[in-house]
Amino acid sequence: MNDFEWSNNRKLKEQPQKPSVKTQRILVFQQNGSGEKKIAGIRRYGDGLFDIDIVSINVSMPPIIEDAGEFIPQDIRTDLVLDYLKHPDLSFDLSMVCQSKKIPVVASGKKLRVKGTFTPPT
Repeated sequence: MNDFEWSNNRKLKEQPQKPSVKTQRILVFQQNGSGEKKIAGIRRYGDGLFDIDIVSINVSMPPIIEDAGEFIPQDIRTDLVLDYLKHPDLSFDLSMVCQSKKIPVVASGKKLRVKGTFTPPT
């Protein structure tokens, strides 16, 4: 492939163009600042390609949460969810809400087995 385009029988250098890319919406759920370093990394190295919203839960939790609806919104609209929640009941309910909306979730190091939730090792 040539690095030129022809115009009036003269070679002109083609100007490099940045491809048009849609900004990806990311919704981050964190508990007591557990995702701050990852959020900072996305902002620093994401080159403006990501629009990040953050849900921070900074209250003490009981060992078992029967209904996480108080903490996990049901009307999630985003392209990707990052789960840095520490409480397993919150992570499970978040994954179930996202599954129903076909929103992928990345929950590093978790042992969740919910379709659409990816759990890479940390």
